[in-house]
Amino acid sequence: MVNYRIHSFIYLLLLTVVVLATSCSPKVNPAKPPKIVKGPHFTTDSIYTTKTDSLLNIVKQQQPIVLMDSTGLIATPSEWVGSVNFGIRKANYVIIHFTAQDSVQQTIKTFTIKSTETSAHYVIAKDGKVYHMVNDYLRSNHAGLGKWGSVTDMNSISLGIEIDNNGSSPFTDAQVKSLLQLLAQLKKAYNIPAANFIGHQDFAPKRKPDPGPLFPWKTLADKGFGYWSDDALEIAPENFDYKTALRLIGYDTSDVNAAIIAFKRHFVQDDSTAQLSQLDLNVLYNVYQKY
Repeated sequence: MVNYRIHSFIYLLLLTVVVLATSCSPKVNPAKPPKIVKGPHFTTDSIYTTKTDSLLNIVKQQQPIVLMDSTGLIATPSEWVGSVNFGIRKANYVIIHFTAQDSVQQTIKTFTIKSTETSAHYVIAKDGKVYHMVNDYLRSNHAGLGKWGSVTDMNSISLGIEIDNNGSSPFTDAQVKSLLQLLAQLKKAYNIPAANFIGHQDFAPKRKPDPGPLFPWKTLADKGFGYWSDDALEIAPENFDYKTALRLIGYDTSDVNAAIIAFKRHFVQDDSTAQLSQLDLNVLYNVYQKY
């Protein structure tokens, strides 16, 4: 009997064909994973290759789904007929994180140990060096539980970028420069909408604080990666429904205080309390109209 899960994952796993057949621009090359880890303790290139090869073998299987009735007997005949019209996973979001670790080397090690079960597509070191760790067409484990709009499985439709930062220090100029270059290429390569560049806390306000109030969201918005409030703010109307506005932007408002804090850490940045001042309401009113 064919494993149903294997068949249901076929669309996602078709993307591994790209590992052998496609490539992007020289600086963003999802088709060829770079040799990112070389040290006295471990190397991950051979493991990466072995795993992608095993996924490719699954994709190549051409067996029909087996439908069973409640008695365990075959209820409906099925047949494999290979369509010529199919594609691969392409990211529609970019999620930005800080590593909250001591060094980029520690983060790389975390992402290359199977027991951690966590990863990201890119890691940006303090000196601006970019480590490409998961092929863009593959699903990395970076977002976890959360919700943005109707999206709950963010890992399946996003690219994760980790920036080497402990959460209490400013991001370096080199990091911001490299990030802007990387985002420009990703946006162009995958046609990612400006609204879909968000932070981890935006997606998971109940769990995560990153990339934090020190992250230069305005600089990114000025380049077309996300939104920012206008300099001249219209006063929010007296009957302004801030909960609905937060929800329409994308925030999970099941814990409205967490959603307010996440919004303010992204769009206000000088206050991380759960209270909304008149200025905060004006910013929210301005921003939500852009979505």
